[in-house]
Amino acid sequence: MAYTSLKSAPKAFDQHRRLIVVQVAAVLAIVLLLFSRPFLSEGSNGHELVEMTGFGLVLICFLGRLWSILYVGGRKNDELIVSGPFSMTRNPLYFFSTIGVIGIGLMFGSVLAATALGLASFLVFRFTAGREAEFLTAKFGAAYTAYAERTPRFWPNPLIYRDQDQWVFSTSALKSTFRDGLYFLALFPLIETVEYFRAAGMLPTLFTVY
Repeated sequence: MAYTSLKSAPKAFDQHRRLIVVQVAAVLAIVLLLFSRPFLSEGSNGHELVEMTGFGLVLICFLGRLWSILYVGGRKNDELIVSGPFSMTRNPLYFFSTIGVIGIGLMFGSVLAATALGLASFLVFRFTAGREAEFLTAKFGAAYTAYAERTPRFWPNPLIYRDQDQWVFSTSALKSTFRDGLYFLALFPLIETVEYFRAAGMLPTLFTVY
């Protein structure tokens, strides 16, 4: 189900600052990967378990974002989408992205990295979601207020899930989200490559991350 606003609305929230924060976090994560090693020995059963758990979360992120974009792709800020994943949480894309970021930390083999990255992601997305909520309230009025009252901002509630029989989705938005998701998945072979070079003594280890 979707609602279309018939009145003019304020300008949508500029996400440029959020993107800068995400990019800085990505650079820090790369530095962490290249010049540190996890506390659990690479190749140990514990490390492999944590790593595969992380990969599972990244896969959930990839599929969850694709599922969400089927409903909102190409229509964000133009229509109020309240079905599918958006019936469980007002921000499924942010939720699944946070799950993916936590997965990246675990793929590195570090619970601390997963916690830090997940918390940073949650705070950034929570701030962004708050600003977007102000915009949507101004644009859709009572329809968004009613939606917000019954739907969590971030953490999904599967018990209130509802769907619709038909919907129109954007193939370009789906392709873009699929391409972005590949960056998450590509980190797995990248991490494995870094582990190989580190084991071969080709990369310095500056510190240990628990």
